[in-house]
Amino acid sequence: MRVRFPARTSGPSAAYGPSAVRKPSAPGGRWRAPAVVAAGALPALAFPAPSLWWLAHVALVPWLLLVRSAGSPRRAAREAWLGGAGFLLAVHHWLLPSLHVFILLLVALLGLLWVPWGLLVHRLLGGRPGPGRVAAALVLVPAGWLLAELVRSWEYLGGPWGLLGASQWQVPPALRLASVGGVWLVGLLVVAVNTALAAVLALPRARLAGLAGLTGCAAVTAGVWWWAPQPRPAGTARIAVVQPGVIVGPGPRLDREEALTRTLAGRDVDLVVWGESSVGTDLGADPALRARLAALSRTVGADLLVNVDARRSDRPGIFKSSVLVGPDGPTGDRYDKMRLVPFGEYVPARSLLGWATSVGKAATEDRRRGDRQVVTRLPSGRGAGLRIGPLVCFESAFPDMSRHLAASGAQVLVAQSSTSSFQHGWAPAQHASLAALRAAETWRPMVHATLTGVSAVYDARGRAVGGRLGTDASAAAVYDVPLASGVSPYARAGDWAVYAALGALALWCGAEGVRARVRRSASPRR
Repeated sequence: MRVRFPARTSGPSAAYGPSAVRKPSAPGGRWRAPAVVAAGALPALAFPAPSLWWLAHVALVPWLLLVRSAGSPRRAAREAWLGGAGFLLAVHHWLLPSLHVFILLLVALLGLLWVPWGLLVHRLLGGRPGPGRVAAALVLVPAGWLLAELVRSWEYLGGPWGLLGASQWQVPPALRLASVGGVWLVGLLVVAVNTALAAVLALPRARLAGLAGLTGCAAVTAGVWWWAPQPRPAGTARIAVVQPGVIVGPGPRLDREEALTRTLAGRDVDLVVWGESSVGTDLGADPALRARLAALSRTVGADLLVNVDARRSDRPGIFKSSVLVGPDGPTGDRYDKMRLVPFGEYVPARSLLGWATSVGKAATEDRRRGDRQVVTRLPSGRGAGLRIGPLVCFESAFPDMSRHLAASGAQVLVAQSSTSSFQHGWAPAQHASLAALRAAETWRPMVHATLTGVSAVYDARGRAVGGRLGTDASAAAVYDVPLASGVSPYARAGDWAVYAALGALALWCGAEGVRARVRRSASPRR
């Protein structure tokens, strides 16, 4: 007769015996790391150029399921980091020609911002959670995602490019949500939908909570669609965009811009907008150029908004400046770009990271920053009195800047941009899409004018006005831009969705701290 003895699960021999040599690992083994990176990269397909906007509502589910099934909090944190790095690399892959291997270091560092999010996912959705934990996850997991986005939105860490909510730039209900809570509210709801779907798929005990979460997200969206006010029509401005196309050298580019602008004569435009770095010489140091642009303004019968990328004649350093030129020359209204592109326009901590200029296309000399935003009133022509708020390049990614311009009286937001270094990648389409969100958030139409495409115009609801100028176009296009009056809920209330999410995280962390303290107090002392 064979006698079977039960396996020992405690005691010294259990601690060092064969059964304790290897802890149970999460499913997937060595394939989990590449699977997590791929899962993190999946949401990038929701952004332009693919623009599979619907994918954003399910794209996080594989990543969520992997992190929740991690064998330990430490593994969950690592998989959140790997997924975050994969997401950032996929969204910003077009930077590879400029930054080369340096981009891998950047995404690896910024991917760490998703570690708290991964710990939240593992804590709230790991194991066999009940409806209560899943209900908490529907609030806290989106809040943890927003925290990662908020930190990386700091201009010195690269800015808010690739926010998940920005993938919904062409979806009317999402644009209505943006008018109430900004791109942040859109992102919160997208992550909440993904969290609810993950619960429905993987958590039988909490499936009803997941379904309730999906119903709640749909109800919020429908409620905002029904309740949210809309901007009131306030006339029309006729604005022309001049896009010279891919031309090497500031001289030939200026010639092409001038030739295209001359075709606008007699078309009754109020304003002509050129792209970023459209003028390569400071107007204060070049009387001939000032006279040339003033004559061009007289020919067209409208003011020109040009962008000067040059060393200033009245102060040290190179600035990127939006300058308004009328029939008598520069009007004196000048906006100096405030938020610069890391590595593209300056090198952070150049004494330590200056070597980046030898492996990529990092700036060899730092641009200087402006110190205030400017709202410019057109002084002449048919558009006299029209108030415009200029932004330069990726400043259109920052919701607070466009909101400040709208609050300061701007009737039209104008972004002057150039993505010519990334002409054949996703960057031009991604950049143009941001204007739709800024317009919807502020109830102010936005003109996105570039050197080489994509140029586009959106009305106060974020809807496209006219056709876009693609990356293969060299043309001047005229847009009848509908103006709007009123103040959007987001412009009035600000980032309330951000504060609500951070408040929910703070309350939960406080409650967890209290519970941990109670458990320690209740445990028997040895």
